[in-house]
Amino acid sequence: MELDAGSEVKKMEEAGKVKNQTLICAPLMADSVDQILNLMQKAKESGADLVEVRLDSLKSFNPRHDISTMIQHCSLPTLFTYRPTWEGGQYDGDEKSRLDALHLAMELGADYIDIELKVVHEFNSLVHGNKPAKCKIIVSSHNYHNTPSVEELSDLVARIQESGADIVKIATYALDITDVARIFKITLHSQLPIISMAMGERGLISRILSPKFGSYLTFGTLETGRESAPGQPTVQDLLYLYNFRHIGPDTKVFGIIGKPVGHSKSPILYNKAFRSIGFNGVYIPLLVDDVANFLKTYSSSDFAGFSCTIPHKEAALANCDEVDPIAKSIGAVNCIIRKPADGKLFGCNTDYVGAISAIEDGLRGLPHNPVDGPLAGKIFVVIGAGGAGKALAYGAKEKGAKVVVANRTYERARELADIVGGQALSLAELSTFHPENGMILANTTSIGMQPKIDETPAPKEALSFYSLVFDAVYTPKITRLLREAEECGAKIVTGVEMFIGQAYEQYERFTGLPAPKELFKSIMSKY
Repeated sequence: MELDAGSEVKKMEEAGKVKNQTLICAPLMADSVDQILNLMQKAKESGADLVEVRLDSLKSFNPRHDISTMIQHCSLPTLFTYRPTWEGGQYDGDEKSRLDALHLAMELGADYIDIELKVVHEFNSLVHGNKPAKCKIIVSSHNYHNTPSVEELSDLVARIQESGADIVKIATYALDITDVARIFKITLHSQLPIISMAMGERGLISRILSPKFGSYLTFGTLETGRESAPGQPTVQDLLYLYNFRHIGPDTKVFGIIGKPVGHSKSPILYNKAFRSIGFNGVYIPLLVDDVANFLKTYSSSDFAGFSCTIPHKEAALANCDEVDPIAKSIGAVNCIIRKPADGKLFGCNTDYVGAISAIEDGLRGLPHNPVDGPLAGKIFVVIGAGGAGKALAYGAKEKGAKVVVANRTYERARELADIVGGQALSLAELSTFHPENGMILANTTSIGMQPKIDETPAPKEALSFYSLVFDAVYTPKITRLLREAEECGAKIVTGVEMFIGQAYEQYERFTGLPAPKELFKSIMSKY
C-alpha cells in the first residue's frame, strides 16, 4: 500500500501539529500529457500540496484539449508554467502562442499561472483585467548566474509587486551559502506572498528553511534526477528527512558544515531523534566554502549549533569565541554551540571520544594488559594530519599508545607527531613500516569515501602487521581498506561506530537532553 502523505498532513493539521502554511509544489516535466497525468497521481501520493505543470516539457501540445484534460484529472491544485528558453525553460516558439496558452489555462480553471516579469505587461494587455477570482498570477524572475545584493533584490521584488502580481517569485543562484541570507531577508520583508529560493547545492537551505522565513511554497521533485531546477530536494526528503511540516518561525537550525557534505548521514540521525521527542529543531547539510564568512553571516540565535567535518575542523576552532581545553590541545573542533545567553560560539571536539571508544571496544576481545587499558603501549598509526587525525592522535596518546602519524605531506605529519610526542612517516613509507606485529591502524582521511570507493590509503601487504584497523570513512560502511584488512586477519572497526559515538555528545549539547542511544544505533544499522 502506498502512503498517501496528503491525508497524513490533513490529520496533522487537525491535530494542530503543522507549524507552517508553506506549500510543497511538485514540478512535473514529461514528453506527453499521459505521462503528466501519471505524475499527478504520484504527486498526490507523495504528499505534495500542488503540482507545477511544465508545458514547455511536452513534445506535442494541443492547448485547449490538453490543459482542460490535465485540470479535470488532477486532484491537486495546478500551477501552469510555460517557460521560454530565454528564462531557462525549453519553449522556443513564438511569444503570442505561449501567452495565449497561459491565458487559456487561467480561463479553464488553473489555480495558478506563472508569468515571467519580462513579459508581464504583454500578458496584462492580453487579459484586460478579466481574471477569474480563483486563479492567482505568479510573476517570476530567474537569475541562473548569481544572487544580487539586497538592494537589487528589493528593487526586483518592488517591480514584481507593481506589475499586478498576486504572488512574487524570485529564483537566484547561490555561488556561496551566504548568498541565501539575502533571500531570507527579502522573504521576511515582502509585502505580497513570495516564493523565493537560491538554486544550486549551496542554496539547498533556502528550500528546506522556506517555512521558517515565510515563503509561500517550495519545490520538491518526485524523484532524484527529475529536478526542474538545480538543488531541488525530493518531496520525500522535505517531508520525512527534514520534517518540513514541523518547521516554523521559531525552529532552531542545526547543521553539518563541510565540503563535500551531501554524503553525510547526520541529518537522518538528528532529525529522526528530534522528531521522536518533538524537539523544535531541524538539522541540515551546509555546503560551506569559508567557515568565517558562514558564521559571521548566520549569527542569529536561531542558528544554534553546528557539526564540523572535512575540511573545516581546524578553521572552525579559529572562529570560536571559546574553545574547550581538549579541543584546543587537539587543534580541531567538530562541534560548535551558540550560547543562548550572549550568542558567543563555543567549540569542542567529540571525535576523539567517539573514535577511541569504538577502537577500545574493538580491542576488548584481543589480548592486552587489563590494568592500563587496551591501547597502552601499543603502536597506534594514524593516517592523516587534519582535524580527525589530530583528534585520534591526541586520544591515543592520552590512552598510553605510542603514536605514529603518516601523511601524504611529511611536513604535516611531522608537525602533529611533534605535538603528541610521536613519530612521523610519509604515506609512501607506510607499506614498509612494521617494527612489531599487532599494531593499530586508523585512517582519518577521506580516501576510500564515496564515490572513490576503489581507493585505499594503505597497501594490502602492509595490513597483516596490524591487529586492528579502523576507518573514519562511513560511506561506504565497509571501505576497501577495511575489506582488505579483514582478509589479512585484522579486527576491523567501521566509521559508523565512531560516527554514532561522537554524535551522542553533540546531540546532548544541541538539545540539553540525554542522547537516544538505542535509536541512534537502530537508525544507523539501516545504512
